Amino acid sequence: MRKTIFLAAAALLAATHLASAEDTIRIATEGAYPPFNYVESDGSLKGLDVDMANALCEEMKAKCTIVAQDWDGIIPGLLAKKYDAIIASMSITEERKKQIDFTNKYYTTPLAVAVPKDSALKGVSVEDMKGKVVGAQASTTQADYANDVYAKGGAEAKMYPTQDEAVADLQNGRMDALISDKFVVVDWLNKAGKDCCKLLGDVPGTETQAGIGIRQGETDLKERFNKAIDALVANGKYKEITKKYFPFDIY
Repeated sequence: MRKTIFLAAAALLAATHLASAEDTIRIATEGAYPPFNYVESDGSLKGLDVDMANALCEEMKAKCTIVAQDWDGIIPGLLAKKYDAIIASMSITEERKKQIDFTNKYYTTPLAVAVPKDSALKGVSVEDMKGKVVGAQASTTQADYANDVYAKGGAEAKMYPTQDEAVADLQNGRMDALISDKFVVVDWLNKAGKDCCKLLGDVPGTETQAGIGIRQGETDLKERFNKAIDALVANGKYKEITKKYFPFDIY
């Protein structure tokens, strides 16, 4: 009898441990894309993406771990099962959907162009950028626009591993214009970039949606995230998070 009880207890413990392990979601963010994700001086990850990840996990009643991953390796890391999801302001694109799947959006943003305050540039068109050096963070939708639109129109597209390196070169006069996620560059212009640079304008027709990246075929995890996103929007938690960073609706 004792052996039977022991085996039953062991089986229950194993099942509990398995359920707990299955409900641990590993999430990657970049950690170099303020105000959406960045690393504080104490090494902790902060930003809207991090706050959103924590709120989603709380809504799903799941234990989550969040790690920083360089942008260039963030999709390969997901495919290699280093983590289960990417919450890093990743735009949902058809090209990326060939490799991974996405949840529904959790915010929407256009691209915009920033220039030095003394710039003579008047607009963001292909003709305006002809002969100019246009910078962007590599492997992003803004990089695609710089390479596929501006460069083909006669501009020189200059790519950077991180947004921080891109804005540093704009600040130091090593490029004529920077194309970026509007919310990210506006945040920078309101802080570190306020003395050097200005917003030239939005790039028409470039609005994209940011979603949570997951591996293809993981429909249960996708559905859990989608339900949690809907719940945060409905119960006001989404607005509570986003208003910490922006005075306007980004959904």
